[in-house]
Amino acid sequence: MTEALADALLAARLLAADRKLGGLVLRGGGPARDLVLQALRGLLPADTPFRRLPGHIDEDRLTGGTDIAASLANGTLVRQRGLLAEVAGGVLVVPMAERLRSDTAGRIAQALDNGPGFLLILLDDGEGPDERPPLALMERVAFDLSLQDVRPADLHCEMPEPGALGAAPSLDSEALSALAATATALGIASIRPLLQAAAVARAHAVLGGRDTVHRADLEAATRLVLAPRATKLPPEPEAPAPPEPEHEPEEAERPDNDEDDDDSAPDIPEDLLIEAARAMIPPDVLELIASGRAQRDARGGGAGRRTGSALRGKPLGARPGMPGGGVRMALVDTMRAAIPWQPLRRRDPAPEGAGPIRFRRDDLRVRRFEERATTVTIFAVDASGSAALARLSEAKGAVELILAQAYVKRAEVALVAFRGTDADLLLPPTRSLTRAKRALAELPGGGGTPLARGIALARQLADAVMCRGRTPFLVFLTDGSANVAADGTSGRAQANADALTAARGIAGAGLDAVVIDISPRPRPEAARIAEAMRARYLPLPFADAKALKAAVTLAAEPQKKRA
Repeated sequence: MTEALADALLAARLLAADRKLGGLVLRGGGPARDLVLQALRGLLPADTPFRRLPGHIDEDRLTGGTDIAASLANGTLVRQRGLLAEVAGGVLVVPMAERLRSDTAGRIAQALDNGPGFLLILLDDGEGPDERPPLALMERVAFDLSLQDVRPADLHCEMPEPGALGAAPSLDSEALSALAATATALGIASIRPLLQAAAVARAHAVLGGRDTVHRADLEAATRLVLAPRATKLPPEPEAPAPPEPEHEPEEAERPDNDEDDDDSAPDIPEDLLIEAARAMIPPDVLELIASGRAQRDARGGGAGRRTGSALRGKPLGARPGMPGGGVRMALVDTMRAAIPWQPLRRRDPAPEGAGPIRFRRDDLRVRRFEERATTVTIFAVDASGSAALARLSEAKGAVELILAQAYVKRAEVALVAFRGTDADLLLPPTRSLTRAKRALAELPGGGGTPLARGIALARQLADAVMCRGRTPFLVFLTDGSANVAADGTSGRAQANADALTAARGIAGAGLDAVVIDISPRPRPEAARIAEAMRARYLPLPFADAKALKAAVTLAAEPQKKRA
């Protein structure tokens, strides 16, 4: 049995011992994940309700509301129980939690905070670190475990037995300080993981039959709760100071060591716990820390800004409003709003032509939808003589690699090239890989660097993209060395001044951009252009096409998060 599976089964035992831990996130695993759920079911009482959250559950089925059919049949208000009420005291399993809608996640989080309580199991099938369950739910569960590396041969193991439950021991100030110092060293800002780690340490001591919290309990809490949430590596331990000259204390000054000789006192050295936490950080979290993307709540790649729509897109909850002008009435929600008022309204004389249900203007509800705008990545490639020989082939390869993702994501690619004395739009926004390859193959190199015109043309294209309701993202691949001014004349001083002016226009328009320095060595000119744009600057002197593509994807993540 692998360590990952052993930790998941231990987490199941801890959840059965203390339901206040909230639940756990299980990333990947397939059969291993089913094994953990089976183990948790066996550890809980037989009558514990187990429910799975349907993928397209509506608010009334989730939280409860008016049963329209029964209300119409009986002529009185009949309410129905919601799924969150049915699962009280049990376990709610959320498949594909990385795709859970934010409003549904908010309702579940509210039920966890205010309701009778239940265990929440989030099954995470996201492909990358940016496709994770909602942060509001991940903060309310104690464990975030990965089963992606568990093999089928590791599944043949004994199921855990319920431990002898007893009163959880208290956590003294020394142990709590050690956990707090470890959380601080790992860059964990929220107080929730610290409280969860303290609860796990107490529950782990109960499972071990101990009436006090020992170092092993704190290390288990650090491994299961704190390490997966790390956003930075703990600092390196300082070199020990040279020893001071030893001297024998006087008899009167000799400290009383009777308490130190007590074997029952827990040994909880803070530095050793922090050092152990360094070794406990999972490899995938180390990769996130190295790339600066730990604990992001970005959801999905390649998606543009969310925009409201009255006709198409992902359905949202109905809202009060008047139908018309393309806005459609939500009949069921309108009836649900009117039915509770019928006993009061029937006291008044019925108006002529009134039906069995009396509606008011305030009862009307209209449909709402949410659309994601298409993301358009606009490449502005420096094809001048100073850059073409060095990096033009890598730039072409990066464009092709990013465009290859457009078939599975709502994304398009456009290509602007500047060389000689002018800039040209070689490829309008498209998802066609054939068109892109043809345009890239025909892209020549050499000549001057009209950087100002390239920036201006990229901005014009971005404005046109925004007018069509899409989300532009600008990628400039250049060495920043301009020698052709905006009016087409030669001269480095005027050319650089015009380029900075055009770059400030990008910042003024609020466009998201990144400047990739493709010179053999990083140049201050490209950094100044990025600063004027308020864009991210990425010097990549030795990167190939794959590295350029990865850099563009990483640079686009903050823009997706804001969207």
